[in-house]
This record gives sequence, C-alpha cells and structure tokens, in this order.
Amino acid sequence: MRNVSASYDSKNLILKNVSMNVKRGTNYAIVGASGSGKSTLLKLMNGMMIPSSGVVLYNYQKPDLKNKEYKKSIAKIGYIPQTLGLVKNTSVLENVLIGALPRLSNFKSFFKMFPKEEIEKAHEVLDLVGLDTKSNRKVHMLSGGEKRRVAIARALMQKPDVLLADEIVSELDSVTAREVMDVIKDAQKKFKLTAIMIHHDMTLALEYANRVAVIQEGDKILEIGVDGDQIIDFQTGNLTQEEILEMYNEPEK
Repeated sequence: MRNVSASYDSKNLILKNVSMNVKRGTNYAIVGASGSGKSTLLKLMNGMMIPSSGVVLYNYQKPDLKNKEYKKSIAKIGYIPQTLGLVKNTSVLENVLIGALPRLSNFKSFFKMFPKEEIEKAHEVLDLVGLDTKSNRKVHMLSGGEKRRVAIARALMQKPDVLLADEIVSELDSVTAREVMDVIKDAQKKFKLTAIMIHHDMTLALEYANRVAVIQEGDKILEIGVDGDQIIDFQTGNLTQEEILEMYNEPEK
C-alpha cells in the first residue's frame, strides 16, 4: 500500500496518504480509535473499496472486485468482518462449508451440494479451532468466543493465503480474547498465513503481532516492530512504549 488516500463521498478523506508493507507469513496489527479509518484499510485490501489516490497491490494485482482477473484470486483472501457474517439459524458445519463455495460449480454452489472431501475438510478445520464436537449446533446457541471460532474456521475453509480480521476479539473478556488469538496463531503457523488484524487493544496487538501500525484520524502516525515481548523499532514518531500503551490500552474486563 503506497501513498493511499480514501473517501466515501469524494470530499472527506477517511485515509490520508497511508503507506504500509505486509510481509508474507507475518501478523500485522492495525490499532486506532473508532472512526480512525481502520476498517477502510481492510476494505481496500480485499477490493471492496478502491482508493481515491495511491496504489494497493496484492500479489502484484490491484484489489478490485469488478476486475475479473482479481476475482479469481479473491478466494485466497479470508475476510472476517466485525459483524462476523455468520448465518445464525444454521449449524456450525454449514457455516464453515460456506467457505468452500468458491471451489464448487455454479450448480453445486446454488444447492450447496458439498462433496465428501469438503465435508471432511470442514471437520478438520473445526477440530483445529476446537469446535468439531459442536458441528451440528446452531450458531445462535454458541458463546461469543465460539462464534468467532466459527468465523475463523469458515475463513480457513477458503484455503486462504491472507486472513483479514476486523476487531475479531472486541467485546470479549481478556481470557477469551487470548484464546481466540491463540487459535489464529496456531492456524497461521499450520497454514503459513499472513494475518492482518484490526485491534482496539494495543497490549493485545503488541503481544501477537510482528508489526503494529497506529492509525489516528486517517493518518498512520506510527509503525512498531515487535520481537517477542520487545519493541525493536519505530518506523515513525518518537513516542515511548509507555506513552503508546497509555493512549490505546483499555482496562481488562
């Protein structure tokens, strides 16, 4: 992403001249206050939105859902919206199998006729996120943390290279949030994923990410390199770790 600006009305910029580079196989976190432009960044990355200026590239292609060539590769980007996008009155297994639809023919997709190997793959993914024993349970019967695990499993069912997650652990207590993040960490290692995640909690971002970008009113004001529990570099700005934590950390629930 190079010198990217974005607007929903062609007048007011949501993002202003933002540049970032996410390396394959890493966990990249984006942190900022509500309305700072974090979700817009993810929409630019998966082609749901086109920048007003600047360049966004994924595998040397410009993300654009109207572009037929790009649409062929969109299945390789697993996207988990803040709302999760689950079908609450259907089973956990059926929700996860939705991730396999891009691989099926139009006829089979319409009637949701899933081959045996796709059903087996869904159970494998559910086992990875710790929910295979609840595969037949309706989604609305699950806890908040379990619903997030279903959303992760559905995204993994796409066999993605990149996982985009928008505030996936928001509104969870600190213990459950870390359990969900551990699931993503394990999946990232197993499938060699690149994870790009939006967080509201700077402490959690620093704990799990390789790099953390701080967005404030549409500007990227800071990028931090992390190695274990140590901050190893600041790309911009001159804030101390303590000052950053004071700005963005929220009390544990």
